[in-house]
Amino acid sequence: MDQEMVSIALNPKSREPIKSGLEYIESLRGRKLRVYLMGELVDEPVDHPIIRPSVNAVAETYDLANENPELASAFSPLTGERVNRFLHISTSPTDLVMQNKMQRRLGQLTGTCFQRCVGMDALNSLHSVTYDLDEKFQTDYHLRFKQFLAQMQKANFVIGGAMTDVKGDRSKSPSQQVDPDLFVHVNRRTADGVYISGAKAHQTGCLNSHWLIVMPTMRLDAEDKDYAIVGALPVDSEGITYIYGRQSCDTRSAESGSIDAGNARYSGQEAMIIFENVFIPNRHIFMDGETEYAASLVERFTCYHRRSYVCKTGVGDVLIGAAATIADYNGVERASHIRDKLVEMTHLNETIYGTGIAASYQGIGMKSGACLPDEMLANVCKHHVTKLPYEIGRLAQDLSGGLMVTLPSELELRHPTVGPLIEKYLKGRPEIATEDRIRILRLVENMTLGRNAVGYLTESMHGAGSPQAQRIQIARSMQLEFKKELAKSLAGITSASRAEISRDLSTYMARVLAPVPQLNE
Repeated sequence: MDQEMVSIALNPKSREPIKSGLEYIESLRGRKLRVYLMGELVDEPVDHPIIRPSVNAVAETYDLANENPELASAFSPLTGERVNRFLHISTSPTDLVMQNKMQRRLGQLTGTCFQRCVGMDALNSLHSVTYDLDEKFQTDYHLRFKQFLAQMQKANFVIGGAMTDVKGDRSKSPSQQVDPDLFVHVNRRTADGVYISGAKAHQTGCLNSHWLIVMPTMRLDAEDKDYAIVGALPVDSEGITYIYGRQSCDTRSAESGSIDAGNARYSGQEAMIIFENVFIPNRHIFMDGETEYAASLVERFTCYHRRSYVCKTGVGDVLIGAAATIADYNGVERASHIRDKLVEMTHLNETIYGTGIAASYQGIGMKSGACLPDEMLANVCKHHVTKLPYEIGRLAQDLSGGLMVTLPSELELRHPTVGPLIEKYLKGRPEIATEDRIRILRLVENMTLGRNAVGYLTESMHGAGSPQAQRIQIARSMQLEFKKELAKSLAGITSASRAEISRDLSTYMARVLAPVPQLNE
């Protein structure tokens, strides 16, 4: 590894790999990012009261790997050592399942988005796409990618994905837009690399990452060659501006203590990234102009990412627990209709988890050695996520009652005159502290209406493609002709022969029974 590559593969503060959550937090300081939040240029994002809870959530991904290495780390053939699972290429269904189990656990620990799934799924999809590109075009993208990934694993960096363009006029392709910057594109090429301009919207955890991987957002035509760019770059690269996304109730912690925030320690993060002539060197370019492979990259990424939404079941576990707790504090935990609603919440939550983890169990091997989740089940999982968390949230609000949204603030609770009145009149069961009752109600509010409702509800709707995107993929994979022949055969209708049906069945089962090759390193 040359000296320049050593410099990017180490903690910029200690020159050692990042090991713990605290070391991760310190590694983010002093980067001189250009970040705008609420009309102001942020001096140090790590210490900003709105941003810091999202940093804390990412830090948990480091601490979990230390506390439970079997769950949150894996052996990398690139480094010969264990690495954080978010930086690992899955080579078997077992690897994919362990990703899901890790995601659920982190959802339980944070009650929010922990912001690393996009990067993980980008890495896994690029492993096979760069291999296929090299096989067809005799490029060296796959070698570049493996070298880059090894460096990231050694440093234990956070990788953020940047896929979603702002899109402009959606009736037009990228090259047809009046303003070319409405899709990220190459605006200048040199012997050393490319310069890109444009914007990416809704970018989860981008400020909390060390590196970004920029990817195309959609299927591209031959005229869109300059938009078929995939590359890695540091988050503090010259020419990048971040515009932080506002979230409901995101100023509560700063205004009146910790109770009103509901979950004062953890939150998610989204921002818009503006690229203005940002340089990517050749060694960090993993696709450049191969438009026919943009669709493959997007489809493989969404296949990984849509089943990654089992993370919402960990958050769902927290919300179910909060609903059960408030029922207990109200003294109604034994009522049959309360139990029935908790059962329904659990049923819906496990439905999401079941389809997501089944997609991983039925993963298939790619030529590169990476393992791709089952496309149909991955899309079914994400389609459930666009609906079921809303019903879980509705039931949590039902069990909480109207007090959840009419509570006085923490300032009143601490007030010498009205505080004792709140203590007296907002009491539930006599042995439960009034403050504890208020805290759990605020948590439900946080997850269903407040700051972390962004990650649990709205992001569940639109992340990794809005509902229609999953329906399109499900329709493509339905195999209706095969299923019609099955029905006709049993009904005694003359149609395809049994041999023809058996041949189609073999194709149908290939995604379930396909062998997983060894990782090509």
